[in-house]
Amino acid sequence: MSAVTESRIAVLEWIARLGPVSAEALSVRHGATLASSRARLGAAVRAGQLSRSAPLRGVPASYDLTRAGMRASGARGGVPPRVGPAAAAHVHACALVAVHLELRYGQVVVGERALRARGRHAAAGLSCSLGGVSAAGMPSVHSADLVVERRRGSDAAPVAVEVELTVKAPDRLLRICRAWARCRSVGGVLYVASPAAERAVLGAIAAAGAGDRIVVIPLATLLASRG
Repeated sequence: MSAVTESRIAVLEWIARLGPVSAEALSVRHGATLASSRARLGAAVRAGQLSRSAPLRGVPASYDLTRAGMRASGARGGVPPRVGPAAAAHVHACALVAVHLELRYGQVVVGERALRARGRHAAAGLSCSLGGVSAAGMPSVHSADLVVERRRGSDAAPVAVEVELTVKAPDRLLRICRAWARCRSVGGVLYVASPAAERAVLGAIAAAGAGDRIVVIPLATLLASRG
């Protein structure tokens, strides 16, 4: 296998584990220039292994696996849908948060899609029970955006990560914080919040009495870190 192919497969496997990424996330992860990262991702698009979505002006394009990319990376599940305008900013932020968490703490970060592909038991570490049932008659749960996996050989539970860019309705945010506070499938919860959302998240944590289970980091503070 050529060095180029090995490098391509490594990027595809990373996307399979994390979800859609941007050229900026790839450049931060490898300490490379933005131009070279765009070129690497663009080559994979031309090879039919990645798709590119740029549905919202001002938000960087995201790259995700195609069917060929899934085969090359060994990913399971169906071909992921393209990122739409409503999700574009959040998807971009999640990829950057995941990269910075890995660089800062030296642990593996996994996205929601990859956990669900591993099966029900793995996905349980991503969700908290809100109580009651949904409109479809299923148990009502809330899923985190990312999970920081436990270190190999460690008994510590994984950490759920919420990337909060906008302000949720106060009642819903309080309900989620209460649910995370009683969730024992995770060792704790990290909220990475924008300035707009940080005050609301801190208020919900205080109201839920969840300060010993949930920690908040400003998004700008995390993205300024370099490991």
